[in-house]
Amino acid sequence: MGRVENHEGGPSQIVVADDHPLFRSALTSILSGNPDLEVVGEVADGREALKICRKLRPDLILMDVRMPQMDGLAATRAIKQEFPDTAVLILTSYEDPDYLFDAIKAGAAGYILKITSSQEIIDAVRGVLSDESPLSQELSALLLRRLIKENQEAPNGDTAHRNPPEEDLAPPLAAPLAPREEEVLRLVAWGQTNQEIARNLLISTSTVKKYVRRVMDKLGVSDRTQAAVRAVELGLLSEERERN
Repeated sequence: MGRVENHEGGPSQIVVADDHPLFRSALTSILSGNPDLEVVGEVADGREALKICRKLRPDLILMDVRMPQMDGLAATRAIKQEFPDTAVLILTSYEDPDYLFDAIKAGAAGYILKITSSQEIIDAVRGVLSDESPLSQELSALLLRRLIKENQEAPNGDTAHRNPPEEDLAPPLAAPLAPREEEVLRLVAWGQTNQEIARNLLISTSTVKKYVRRVMDKLGVSDRTQAAVRAVELGLLSEERERN
């Protein structure tokens, strides 16, 4: 199910969504210079991003925030609803934790600052496509604590966190998680890399990768960030549980 093999072993297919032609062209040039990455489409607004996903089913979308017709967050929600296996990386000019939280809740794997270097953009894209997290461990932990807090407050009638529509509720697990898979999930949610998880659990990195992919398949998500979101929604992660 890994995205790098979705197109008969060829390069990962990417769509660039940004309403600034020069920036869009620059991103395409940066990514297309790598044999493992292929830009298969460019669009200038969120509605076109959704349309091209329906046509091409890309592995990943680089999604600008401020676009006409449909903004990046709305487009991300719509795309993840229809195509949960397509990863979304948000493009933004501002490093704002509140905004990033909204993007993660919309279904994004993370974000890339527009001032980021070319190599960092490539690394972030490859990381998501290889089931690694584009977020630092500190940021992952911050977001996870906020997700857990929101999830715990919602049932108590907190008006800031109204119950989501039925179609947005987390679907049940495809299959129960094994104890080792739960261990891996907790470490993934707190932002640990495959190498760090391997050291903590005394297993090989290749074994960790298999566990991560298995966990993501059971949770029905395309990336590590959304694995943490889904786990919180399903009650698999909580502050009390993590302290024990």
